Amino acid sequence: MPLDDAWAGLVDDAAIFPPGDVPFDEAVDAYDSRSDEDGAELVGSFVLRDTDLPRLTDPLAVAPVSVVCTGGAGQLAGPSGWVRRENVAIAGMEIAVRDLDDPAGNVRRIVAATDELETEWPVFVELPQTPTDHGWLRAADIAAEAGLRLKFRTGGLDASAFPSAEVLAGWIDAALDRETQFKCTAGLHRAIRHTGDDGFEHHGFLNVLVATARAFAGAGNAEVVQVLESRDAGMLTQAFEYESGNAARRWFRSFGSCSVAEPLADLRALGYAQ
Repeated sequence: MPLDDAWAGLVDDAAIFPPGDVPFDEAVDAYDSRSDEDGAELVGSFVLRDTDLPRLTDPLAVAPVSVVCTGGAGQLAGPSGWVRRENVAIAGMEIAVRDLDDPAGNVRRIVAATDELETEWPVFVELPQTPTDHGWLRAADIAAEAGLRLKFRTGGLDASAFPSAEVLAGWIDAALDRETQFKCTAGLHRAIRHTGDDGFEHHGFLNVLVATARAFAGAGNAEVVQVLESRDAGMLTQAFEYESGNAARRWFRSFGSCSVAEPLADLRALGYAQ
């Protein structure tokens, strides 16, 4: 059974990033040779760091790529030039706000850099992992006004990297309020919220999809939080069908995962794939 359009390209292959840490050439080969049986329809871009670009011996073999900028706004120029020279198919660039004391100012610098470079691909700005206070919201305003998209970190190697349901609900609401698409990164390997082997509470990508659809339909914060905290697979799958996953994907574009096998296995268990 082919995957529904609602799942197409949902997972960005971030195999080279922790905790997967797959060797670069091995990860490229796996991405390039992935079959439908292995989840090719589910996978969107191949995620790599800007410093990894020169390692693409055949840039056209891996398409499209998502490029994670490892420095500040000034470092966008190098990979942008390389991508253009090598004619690389690019899904987007991702850059994190590093000035936590002035996130709005940091986003202004990113906007100025993208304007100067005239980037024709999407740029996702990773905002700080804090509640949506005035400074956070102002940074989101500046990104949205410039046509940039948002990136939310939903997990990592320690407990502090996993936002609470309340914080994540605030991020989703802020993105929708600004009619801005977003992607997530880390921690969303499984469809349903669960306690991982690491002992941390992991968000589920199906939870995030349903929460996005509910928020877009006008649900209040408490209801969105309840969806994000749910471990009821039956309720979530029913809600996904009712709310329309395609509507959620209009805003929640994708998530980076070092594993493709885990999300694919969950979709099979839930009856969305064979």
